[in-house]
Amino acid sequence: MKKTSLLLYLAFPFCGSISFAQQALTPEVLQTLKESYSHDDAHKAIRNAVNANSIKKLTANSEQAATPDTWFSHKVKSSGISDQKSSGRCWLFTGTNVIRAQVMARTGMKNFFFSQTYNFFYDQLEKSNLFLQGIIDTRKKPIDDKMVEWLFRNPLSDGGQFTGVSDLIEKYGLVPKEVMAETYSSDNTNEFSALLKRKLREDGMLLREASEKGASEKELEQQKVDMMKTVYRMLVYAYGEPPTSFTWAPKIDGKYTEKPKTYTPQSFYKEVCGGEDLNANYVMLMNDPSRPFNQVYEIDYDRHTYDGHNWLYINLPIEDIKEMAIASLKDSTMMYFSCDVGKFLDSKKGTLDLNNYDYGSLFGTTFGMNKKQRIQSFDSGSTHAMTLMAVDLDDSGKPKKWMVENSWGKDAGYQGHLIMTDEWFDEYMFRVVVNKKYCPQNVLDMLKQKPVRLPAWDPMFQNEQ
Repeated sequence: MKKTSLLLYLAFPFCGSISFAQQALTPEVLQTLKESYSHDDAHKAIRNAVNANSIKKLTANSEQAATPDTWFSHKVKSSGISDQKSSGRCWLFTGTNVIRAQVMARTGMKNFFFSQTYNFFYDQLEKSNLFLQGIIDTRKKPIDDKMVEWLFRNPLSDGGQFTGVSDLIEKYGLVPKEVMAETYSSDNTNEFSALLKRKLREDGMLLREASEKGASEKELEQQKVDMMKTVYRMLVYAYGEPPTSFTWAPKIDGKYTEKPKTYTPQSFYKEVCGGEDLNANYVMLMNDPSRPFNQVYEIDYDRHTYDGHNWLYINLPIEDIKEMAIASLKDSTMMYFSCDVGKFLDSKKGTLDLNNYDYGSLFGTTFGMNKKQRIQSFDSGSTHAMTLMAVDLDDSGKPKKWMVENSWGKDAGYQGHLIMTDEWFDEYMFRVVVNKKYCPQNVLDMLKQKPVRLPAWDPMFQNEQ
């Protein structure tokens, strides 16, 4: 820094009262703000109301219908609602619910659920290995390196996305819910996950210290395996030990429809669930207007298993995504779907509608950012995954509303579902995973592109919970 610049820099704090009267909150500015507030009866009534009530309650639009319109022109048959309880496993419930509907249609069962605990056990085991191996891979980088910092900030999560579902099922298969039941810790993940993250961070520091003392990569990886033994034991305590085989047969009205058979989780997926190659047959479509459309993106290090697939998607205009989603629903095929579920959600009626709440009228202002601006300013992003199962089309084939099967229990929303207007879909839908057979050739050709690589810490790509 030049001497003159340094002098200006040192003088900077002392000229605030002269040069920055309109920039800092000076007594004069504060007085102006205070005088701008009216103390009339109307403002007093609003202040009293906001002080004492929920803002959602105060802004609920009384012009909205008391009950939602539940008619849909195209709806995939399903029965039974899952419940992720106090956990961030929506991505896993959503992914398996898509397959669950297919199994029920194939076997004739009226109700059937997979064990999320089984796949979640391996999800947490794989993510622990992913973190520790990441620490080994970055051992030569300084502790304040951006990637190293990201690893230690995010050693483990109970959230996830579709490639985690596909990689876990491909590697470990699936089992029915009765084979590996939920536990308190799987229904309430925070307490145990916090302890496991603490242990992983400790082990990560030990690996870096061992590297600094000259340990070879091979020695570090052996040390990692010893650390993973502790992780495995902790997971068994919390979630139970995953089965390697089990006996099962479909039931209708409590009676077996065929002789029970012994399966492994992998053979169960292939023989009962169809064994579809989820990685090869499905593609994630994103609507992110803050980035160029018709481009393939890959999120660095955003995967569930070290030997698995990074999060990869095609960014497309919303209308293109709708066409493929409608084609899928017309063919009775559900989809993995994710959105910013908290925006304009009426949880009692189970509706997602831009007109549910009138925040602007209450506060005498506007909230007018578009989708691109909300993404860029971190006001909106995908927070929750659900199963897209229905669409209502008008006479011209345009969608009027959509419905998803949620995983918050049967008493949440509309009988465990959420119904969204097409306008809400435009603004707060982010991702849909569709079978490639519903994609036009020009979209499939985009997969030949070299993906644009985005960093793991990009805030748009937090895992869905």
